[in-house]
Amino acid sequence: MNNILQVNNLKKYYASQKAVDDISFSVERGGIFGLLGPNGAGKTTLIRMITGIFYPDNGEIIFDGKPFNARQDVVHIGYMPEERGLYKKMKIGEQALYLAQLKGLGRAEAMEKIKAWFVRLEMQSWWNKKVEDLSKGMSQKLQFVTTVLHEPKLIILDEPFSGLDPVNSNIIKEEIYKLAQNGSTIIFSTHRMEQVEEICNHIILMDKGRKILDGTVHNIKQEFKENLFHIGFEQIPGVDDTQIFEVVHQKENSFILKIRDGYKQNDVLRFFLDRNAGIISFNELLPSLNDIFIKLVEGTSITRQFQETAA
Repeated sequence: MNNILQVNNLKKYYASQKAVDDISFSVERGGIFGLLGPNGAGKTTLIRMITGIFYPDNGEIIFDGKPFNARQDVVHIGYMPEERGLYKKMKIGEQALYLAQLKGLGRAEAMEKIKAWFVRLEMQSWWNKKVEDLSKGMSQKLQFVTTVLHEPKLIILDEPFSGLDPVNSNIIKEEIYKLAQNGSTIIFSTHRMEQVEEICNHIILMDKGRKILDGTVHNIKQEFKENLFHIGFEQIPGVDDTQIFEVVHQKENSFILKIRDGYKQNDVLRFFLDRNAGIISFNELLPSLNDIFIKLVEGTSITRQFQETAA
């Protein structure tokens, strides 16, 4: 089967709160999957059911082609929770070795893999440090290593860039790409939607326990675009709205235009070329995932959001 994970009609309720409310989706092997939504959307509860920490009230989880069995399957999953699960008084090298052996690695194999990862992430000098002596970013790197060390089939990363500076964020990002290229499947959970646009192939977007969006990043952006374009000029022409387009925003030597139904980009270009306007750039403006989320939750149009941002 092409899917490493299939979630069918999953539900988890706490008293009157619907933490996860009838969610279904699938995750393809070898991809990087984004699980997005604001704080309180139900992402962590969903992840805890996928990893066997919580049992669902209803629904089923299919892992690697079979019904999920926590005892048998958890060894094939690497989970890096947002709340760190490291032993503060334990030395880093000993802790990495201990956690690797819990995941089924022999001592010699675990030592070999730990040393290789510590070299890759420039952690060699940390071996005898204690977790309590590490910064948040250093703890984050250690947690990442212990999550992926046993080469799991499915890796779940909950806010993996929290506490990392830009340099180390890029290092971890590159390692995520390499893991996916080598066959692992990544589920990347965050409320920071801008972080996943360049990383994820496919996303689902959650709000208040429900799935409100499911698809590839490219297809979702294409679905929600509103024919907005940025056009730059050598010198701004004196033009108001026309039957071809609406001027959404004007700034210095550029317009943001919304092309009206029935017209295309070439109609806009022809309009300005006929008036000898010196065009220096012409780009389509696609909405961000954050723009799309606001549209879905608050009912605010993408055009209006562009206007407010550009103002």
